[in-house]
Amino acid sequence: MENQAAVAAAALAGSVSGDLSIWALMLRADIIVKIVMALLLLASIWSWAIIFDKIIRFRRLAGQADQFETEFWSGGSLEELYDKQASAPRHPMATLFTAAMREWRRSTAKGLHADDTLRAGLRERISQAMQLALAREVAGLERYMGFLATVGSTAPFIGLFGTVWGIMNSFQSIAATKNTSLAVVAPGIAEALFATALGLLAAIPAVIAYNKFSNDLGRYATRLEGFAGEFQAILSRQLDERVR
Repeated sequence: MENQAAVAAAALAGSVSGDLSIWALMLRADIIVKIVMALLLLASIWSWAIIFDKIIRFRRLAGQADQFETEFWSGGSLEELYDKQASAPRHPMATLFTAAMREWRRSTAKGLHADDTLRAGLRERISQAMQLALAREVAGLERYMGFLATVGSTAPFIGLFGTVWGIMNSFQSIAATKNTSLAVVAPGIAEALFATALGLLAAIPAVIAYNKFSNDLGRYATRLEGFAGEFQAILSRQLDERVR
């Protein structure tokens, strides 16, 4: 009898150890652990989609800003540049430029630069138009950043919940079979560790990407603010020259 029990235990251990693959762990997991794994996998996939989209977008914006600044500082007519960009500005820097030029054209066409009070009001309106455009563009670039931050902060805890639930299942299996062999304990522990691994798999890239994109966005916003300040100074000088 002892030999038969030993053989049965060995066979059970062998069958369990042979099924400890990732797919087998997911299929054999408790329904709660399956839900946790599914949520973490979906969060990881969506995070990577956001990461690739942000990488491509920030690179494209940097190239477009370089090209626009080259054209802006080439010495050409600002009116011609505005006519080219006004219909459909394709990037934030062009949007700032068109917002300021639109207010400039409206005000100068009405002769609102005749005295100091009107000129001060025009400068204020141009500054406000650029600041509002800047805020809208930065808000658009921040889209989905909150999701990365949420995944980075919550995914480990969701994985930890799956870990705790898997360990509870392991103890329940031990209590039900009154057997502490590896064949009984291993499946639940493996499920628990796999849930933890999925949580880290979702959280680590999300945290790294969030920090990187936050820095990229900060540098780009600073670049836009610098351009806005320089352009306001140019318009202010032109406004003073018109009065002389």
